[in-house]
This record gives sequence, structure tokens and C-alpha cells, in this order.
Amino acid sequence: MTKPLRIALAQFDFPVGAVARNAERIALMIVEAREEFGADIVLFPELAISGYPPEDLLMRPSFLSDCEDALREVAKAATGIVAVVGWPESAGSVLYNSASVLRDGRVETTYRKRELPNYNVFDERRYFHVDPDGGACVFEVGGVQVGLVICEDLWFAEPLHDTAAAGAELVLVPNASPFERGKHAQRDALLAERIRESAVALAYLNVVGGQDALVFDGSSVLADADGKVHHAARAFEEHWLVADYHPERRELTAVQWPLETDGGRDAMAWRAVVRGVRDYCFKNGFSKLWLGLSGGIDSAVVLAIAVDALGAENVTAVAMPSRYTADLSNDLAAEQCRALGVRLLSVPIEAPFQGFLDALAGTFEGMEADVTEENLQSRTRGALLMAMSNKFGGLLLTTGNKSEYAVGYATIYGDMAGGYAPIKDLYKTEVFAMARWRNTVAGAPVIPPAVISRPPSAELRADQKDEDSLPPYDVLDAILLRYVDREQSREEIVAAGFDPGTVDKVLRLVRISEWKRHQAAPGPKVSHRAFGRERRYPISNGYAG
Repeated sequence: MTKPLRIALAQFDFPVGAVARNAERIALMIVEAREEFGADIVLFPELAISGYPPEDLLMRPSFLSDCEDALREVAKAATGIVAVVGWPESAGSVLYNSASVLRDGRVETTYRKRELPNYNVFDERRYFHVDPDGGACVFEVGGVQVGLVICEDLWFAEPLHDTAAAGAELVLVPNASPFERGKHAQRDALLAERIRESAVALAYLNVVGGQDALVFDGSSVLADADGKVHHAARAFEEHWLVADYHPERRELTAVQWPLETDGGRDAMAWRAVVRGVRDYCFKNGFSKLWLGLSGGIDSAVVLAIAVDALGAENVTAVAMPSRYTADLSNDLAAEQCRALGVRLLSVPIEAPFQGFLDALAGTFEGMEADVTEENLQSRTRGALLMAMSNKFGGLLLTTGNKSEYAVGYATIYGDMAGGYAPIKDLYKTEVFAMARWRNTVAGAPVIPPAVISRPPSAELRADQKDEDSLPPYDVLDAILLRYVDREQSREEIVAAGFDPGTVDKVLRLVRISEWKRHQAAPGPKVSHRAFGRERRYPISNGYAG
């Protein structure tokens, strides 16, 4: 029987721009893979040297030079083992998304990515080129012909077909594929399809970690040449993954492979957001979190996320009651803080709010109170929260959800003030669902049930309810899902059974709120069509379809 080929896959976070640290870590991990796991090959994610996506860092010649120097240093560690490392390769006036095969202390060969994604969050054609002379990459390790393709290459038939035709029996696939709900099922179906076309085994490695508005989930996976796709590795966690490849059967068996145990919709979204918050803080030097806690569902969910991300001792919640705040709101905020062990400050806004009203009294003389005064309360809170985060240090989290951002039911420079927006890609109905899920995984509810059951209200005027201004959230979110995520037209949405007047109102609110979204804080993407770098509409826009 032929000796199995042992593969170590580094499902870890390689931060963007941290070239020297990434290279040092990769070199140490090459040695670890050889010494601790007896690996014949160690695979690192796409662009591991630079981190993904490096964006316009790729336009700096010094950055590219540093990446090349780092790869040469990393290669020195590749003795007694073969390493595959991703990096941005500058070749004169062109740039390639490459992965190099390192052996015997040197760069043996380099593969250049053939399919460059340029949709949704991806802008690879802005930076990288396709090598017109590039083709398949196949190299021998322990008598096994090993092939290499990178991420998007797998979504097209030709790169893997060419690699198999060049003799590969096992193909390594380094990735930097962001999390998106429902993506795993699509990916696994694709893997099975590609294997049926090529009859090769696949070792699919994905990076893990948060990068601004993107969250990479890992969820690496193995697939045998007969089309069997194995269970994914644990998502959103760093792990060494080890597997043996059996050449006579073209099968892979897991040696060290912590499995995903809860791939449910709400569980995965929750963990994505927590990872996004945690990594945004650590990568930008924040160790403390602040948020305004209203006693409503959105801030309650954000508080629980913050605690899961950094721990209760690093989170401060601030209740900011006004003349319109119900006693129940204060009670529920206090109840949640007790349950989570979070410090709660109370900073009433009546005095500064009245100060603003007094300052504007002459200018507004003879005019009725309207949304201006409502927004002024929110802006009072925003100013005070920013002052506290400035004075004591830490990152202020905003608490708006995707429904509110979509229709502008959020106050610019008010409740939109802050540096990171954890739930900005979750519709209101999804926020409720995630709150219910989170309460099932704790010994006792961390989000008071009364918060989940009470009607949503901004509490900016007497007896206010969200549905005074908006359709019921189940209707609103269903329309938004079709218009924002699926890009359906007004006619298609009406044809699906929605009231034309309601549709017109919602679509108009989405269009006129674009300017607010352009100024919104980043937040983790979990949907197919997130506001920000993924859904980029013009502010000045005359199209009403």
C-alpha cells in the first residue's frame, strides 16, 4: 500500500498589511507543520503574505517589494517539507495574484490565478492581471502529482480541467472567500460538480478572520475524487487542519479536523458578527467598547454581541433617558446589564436637549415641533456617547439594523454615530430571530424576553411606535429583501402580492436615504447584498425603477 501523503492546512488569520508579522508567522508554522504533524505539504490561504484584500496597498511599489522580500525569507524555512504560500507577485508593470511552491529553501514554481473576481465585494481586476502564458501548475510530492488553483479558479471548469489534464491527482485550493449566508451549500455543490468533471481530490483551505466589513469564516473542506465532500471545519475559528491523502483511492481522511457542529442560519450569522467586531477592535487598537442601551431590541442584541466579542469587563453600556423614555426601557436595560455583568451608566439627556431647544428657540419661533426635534434628541445622545468614548478610550458601536439603514429610519450624526455597526447587514426580523437564538445557548436569557416581545419604538415622541412611520417589519423586510438583495423591480415586487402604495413608499425611502448610507460606519457583511462596498449606488440618481 502506498504511503499516505500528509497535508497541513493553516486555517488562520493573516491580517492585511502585516507583511513582516505574517511572514514570520508563516515561517514558524512551516516548521511546526513539519515537526508537530509530520506533514509533507503545508498550505496557506490566498495572499497570506499580504492579507486579503490588500486593496490599494497594492499600488504602493514599496509594499509589493516588501511582499516579495518576505516570500524569499519564508522560503528558507521550507526544508524537509513543501509549502504553498499566497502573495501578490509584481512582474514589471503587471501584478498577479499568485501562490508559490516552496521547497528546499527556495521558490520552486509559482502559479498565477486565472480567474479574477470583479463582482460584489471583489475588485481584483482593479489590481491584478491574468498571465496570457500561464497554465496549469502541477508538482510532485512523495510520488503524488499535486495541482494548484486559487479560489475563483474553482468556480470555472477550465482551470481544474487543465490541472487534471496535466496529471494532477490531488489539487490544493487556497482561498480568501468571505462569509455569506447560504454560501456553504452552494460551494459544496460546486466542489462535487468539479470533481465529477475532473476526477481529482481537493483540499480546500479558506482564511479566517474579520477585515473591516468582511468576515472570512474558514469552514475549510476536503473532497474525494469520487465526489464525496466531507464535513466542513469549524467556522470562524483558527485551527491547524491535518489530513492524509491516499493515492490508491484518491481519498482524503481527516487526522485533525474540528468539525462544524452548528451551521444554522442564526448561529452562523451571530458568530460572523462577533468575529467581525472582535477583529475590528484588535486590528485597530481598541480594547474597550461603548454603546447606548435603550431597552429596545437592536441595542440589546448589540450589547450581547459586544460581550461575546470582548468580554463583559470591556464593555460599557450607557442608558440615556429623555422625557419620552418609558420606565420599562430603563428597567430592561438594567436587567440585561445585570444578566451580562456589564457596567451601566445613566446619563439623562434632558438638560443638553433642552439647551439645544433653547439655543434654537429664536430661530424656530412660530414653528411646530416635528422630526427636527426628534432627531435632535438622537444627536444629543450621539454627541455624549462620542464624548465618553473619547474621554475614556474605546470604540463606540452603533446599533442600527439593515431595515433602518435601508429606509433612512436612523439619524445621521445621532444613532448612526460611532465607529462600527455590528448589525447593519441584518434586517429587523433577522435581529429578532438572532436574539431568540442567542437566548437558547445561555443558561439564562441574556436578552430580556420583554425586549423581544415589546413593539419597537424610537421613543423620540410620546407613545411613538416604529409602525407609525413604517410598514410592519415583516412586510418591510420582505420588500427590502426583494429590492435590495435580489435587485427586483417595482413591478416584480408588486406582482409578488405587495400593496403598490406600500412598495412605492418603501422604494422611495431607499432611494432618498443613499446619502446617509454613504456616511455610515462599516459593519460585518453576512448577506448576499450588503450596504457599503458591495451595494454601491450613486447618491444623485434619477432612476426610479
